[in-house]
Amino acid sequence: MAKAAQNITLSPSRDIPFNKLVLSQSNVRRIKAGVSVEELAEDIARRGLLQSLNVRPVLDADGVETGMFEIPAGGRRFQALSLLVKQKRLAKAAPIPCIVRDAASEILAEDDSLAENMQRVALHPLDQFRAFVALREKGQGEEAIAAAFFVTPQIVKQRLKLASVAPALLEIYAEDGMTLEQLMAFTVNPDHARQAQVWDAVKNSWNKEPYAIRRMLTETSVRASDRRTVFVGVDVYEAAGGVVLRDLFQCDDGGWLEDPALLDRLVAEKLQAEAEALASEGWKWIEVATDLPYGYSHGLRRLAGDPAPMTDEESAAHATLLAEYRALEEEYSGQDEYPEEIDARLGQLELAMEALEQRPLKFDPVEVARAGVFVTLDRDGSLAIYRGYVRPEDEPREETAVHDGDGADAMGQGGDVGGSSWKPSATSAGGTVITSGGQPIGADSSEEDDDGALKPLPERLVMELTAHRTLAMREAIGRSPDVALTLLLLKLVTDTFRTSSATGSCLEASVRHVYMSAQAPDLKDSVVAKLVDERHVAWEADLPLGDDAALWDYLSVLDQGSRLALLAHCLSFGINALHEKVNPYGAGISASGLTRRMAHADLVARAVDLDMVEAGWEPTVDAYLNRVPKARILEAVREAKGEGTAQLLDHLKKGEMATEAERLLKGSGWLPEVLRRADLAVDDGEEIAEGQGEDAGQPEDVDLPAFLTADLPENAASMMAAE
Repeated sequence: MAKAAQNITLSPSRDIPFNKLVLSQSNVRRIKAGVSVEELAEDIARRGLLQSLNVRPVLDADGVETGMFEIPAGGRRFQALSLLVKQKRLAKAAPIPCIVRDAASEILAEDDSLAENMQRVALHPLDQFRAFVALREKGQGEEAIAAAFFVTPQIVKQRLKLASVAPALLEIYAEDGMTLEQLMAFTVNPDHARQAQVWDAVKNSWNKEPYAIRRMLTETSVRASDRRTVFVGVDVYEAAGGVVLRDLFQCDDGGWLEDPALLDRLVAEKLQAEAEALASEGWKWIEVATDLPYGYSHGLRRLAGDPAPMTDEESAAHATLLAEYRALEEEYSGQDEYPEEIDARLGQLELAMEALEQRPLKFDPVEVARAGVFVTLDRDGSLAIYRGYVRPEDEPREETAVHDGDGADAMGQGGDVGGSSWKPSATSAGGTVITSGGQPIGADSSEEDDDGALKPLPERLVMELTAHRTLAMREAIGRSPDVALTLLLLKLVTDTFRTSSATGSCLEASVRHVYMSAQAPDLKDSVVAKLVDERHVAWEADLPLGDDAALWDYLSVLDQGSRLALLAHCLSFGINALHEKVNPYGAGISASGLTRRMAHADLVARAVDLDMVEAGWEPTVDAYLNRVPKARILEAVREAKGEGTAQLLDHLKKGEMATEAERLLKGSGWLPEVLRRADLAVDDGEEIAEGQGEDAGQPEDVDLPAFLTADLPENAASMMAAE
């Protein structure tokens, strides 16, 4: 017969007066952690006791109940109740809900205390976030929630913000698919679709740090610290309907403005308003721009202007400030340093005086009528106004005539006076013309009067049309090799023979003359230099330089051999096989670039069968021997003439060794390693490598001068004779 399952009997609950309760020494909690007793007392006062105390009867020495009860589990709740009693907010005999454990229970009091603390599971953060949302939806404000749970309103806002992240991402967080820090980063942008898009992009990436998520969520936004935002003001932007993204979890420097187009419109409107205020000064034109390009005033004459004098009130204010400044300096002159407050006051006085001393410039009204103003933003977001610039076409005619006659420039602007990079539209007869990007602000091209005259095409349209033409030309040239060769020759001839003005071609191909900054003094007189010069002069005499049309006709009728010869000559001026010093800081050639250049040069040398011996290079004293250590000289002689010959020189001084080595190496065909052809070097050690000389390893009688043998020991002389 099956044994019936034993029914579980729970400990009874009862209300016990507070003054009948004592804290048990069996309570395992000894260290304070979590919510303080004071906060717990306030919570009990607000909502009552949510969890009963676990108590056991206190027995006397005979095992009889005394009427008192000890608390092994619930000690912090008892302490909070004790605090309320002490504050007279709870009666001493107030009934306290308790679970009463049988005094004879086999479960130890310490067991109960430990189980109560260990079996408790902390609330998942997401459950807390959602609970805060539920409280708010049921009418509790952020301040009330913060007060109820003893946190700051900022923390409540953060928890509510976390709960507002896309539900799909919250589920991923609940399943430990992302960290709390990553979830915090997603609160920057409230767009759930964008949040999901960013998570899809980073979830399998090596970089899914919170900062990367924030950057992706705000990449189309504008920082609140941007100078445009500083100029307009975040309040104005928000009043116009703009949205500001904020990060509640770390310093966001004011946040991000989500609508850059709105911000740019507000900036343009405010700049225009400033420009309209300046128009009353009588300027001919005002150019408005958020950013002025580099060289915006190139070719424009700037008016000098005179500082406006101070008014009587300003002079008196400046004198007062100066008197206070000097008095403070004199009072504290004997101290090593000023007290902090005095130093701060001196700084304030300096700024105030500088503001009065920086006077606005006054200009001649006649000059103002022909000059203009640039209105823009400074780098810190403040308004920047640059007054008094005169365009060349607005200069008085008599001055222009004088300048045209004698070739002098306008007001020291040089020959490019007419080449200003800024080209505003024509002025109207009614007053100041305010422009932006060269176009009148608010002008509608569709409403312009059509007087029937042909006007230049808009620059943007011209660019688009020529883009089509460029692509069509590429396709046509690609199937016309003969025309392509003529075009290339035309450009290369221009680069080669007219280097000082070789600009303006429809072909982006060129030969850049390579200047050899490090060269031997006799390079210009070498055999190869003379050959290059002779070929260059011969071609120059035949080419119709200075007329591209005539040059095209000349190149078109050249026979194929001559065309290729001219092409080779022009390309030769772009050869750069120079070994240059590597610059580790980025300017100049890199180490990998130099390696590639040298390898490329080896390929070309092999293709043209380059022979530096035939090119006329020899190891002379000046060209090589006197510029290397003695070991290098001996190495050269050893490779060209053998070990025995090299030993005959090793006792000489550097100068004598170099002179004698030059004589020995003459006609040997020896080359330093840097001039040798890598493809001619042998690896088996049996043949003579290219550039090592024809006599290497084959000693012969050498007729050395007497001074070479004068100091040799007898055994050395015998060895030489034996050789």
